[in-house]
Amino acid sequence: MTLKDQRLAYKIYLYLGALFITSLVVSNLIFQKFFYWNPFGEITVFGASLFEVSVGILPYPITFLITDLISEIYGRKKANQIVTTGIFASFFSMGIILVADIAPAIENSPINDALFTKVFALSPVAVLASMIAYLFAQYVDIALYHFWKRLTKGKHLWLRNNFSTFLSQFIDTFTVVGLLCVFKVLPWDIFFGLVVSGFLFKVFIAFIDTPFLYFFVYLFRKRFGLAEGEEIKLEV
Repeated sequence: MTLKDQRLAYKIYLYLGALFITSLVVSNLIFQKFFYWNPFGEITVFGASLFEVSVGILPYPITFLITDLISEIYGRKKANQIVTTGIFASFFSMGIILVADIAPAIENSPINDALFTKVFALSPVAVLASMIAYLFAQYVDIALYHFWKRLTKGKHLWLRNNFSTFLSQFIDTFTVVGLLCVFKVLPWDIFFGLVVSGFLFKVFIAFIDTPFLYFFVYLFRKRFGLAEGEEIKLEV
C-alpha cells in the first residue's frame, strides 16, 4: 500500500472514530425521552409495553456497525482503540455536565437551573450505567466478531456481523436497564419490558445494517485492493 493510501485509510479511520464517539455520547444525553415504535398496536410483557424504548437507543446501534466495520477493515486492535476512546469521551462529557449543572443560571437565562437539572442531571448516572454495559458489550462484540472471522476464514460477513451483535446487544441492554433500575432512574416494574423492547429493536437494526456493512466493506476492498478477510495495517 502506498503512503497516499495509508494516509487516506488513516483519515477514514479518524472519521469513523468521530462518528462512533458522537453516537455514543449523544445516546447518553438524550436517553430520558421514550417513544413507541411498534406500528401493529400495543403489546405488553410482564405488565410493560413491549415496544417502548428510549430515543437514546437510536444512535447506539451505529456504534456496533462502526466497530464491526473497523474490525473487518482495520483489525481487532484498532476496533478496541476506538472503544477505549469512546469510554474516555463519555466520562469527559459527564464531567462537563456536572460542572454545567453546578454553575448557577442568570436571571434571564432561557434555561433555568431547575429545567437544566431535570433534563441533564441524570445523564452522569446514565453514562456510568451505559459505560459499564458498554465495556462488556463492545469488547464481547469485537471478540466474537473476530472469533467468527477466524472460524469462517474471512467468509460469511453476514454471520459474524449478526452473531456477534446479537449477544453483545443483549448484554448491553440487560446491563444498562438493570443498572438504571438499581440507581432508581427507572422503576423495576418496567425492567423486563424495556430489556425485551430494547433487544428486539437492536436486533431489528442489526438486520438492517448488514447490507450497509457489505456496501462499505465492498468500497474499502475496491479502493484499497483488499482480498476477502484482509485487513489494513495502519502505519501512519
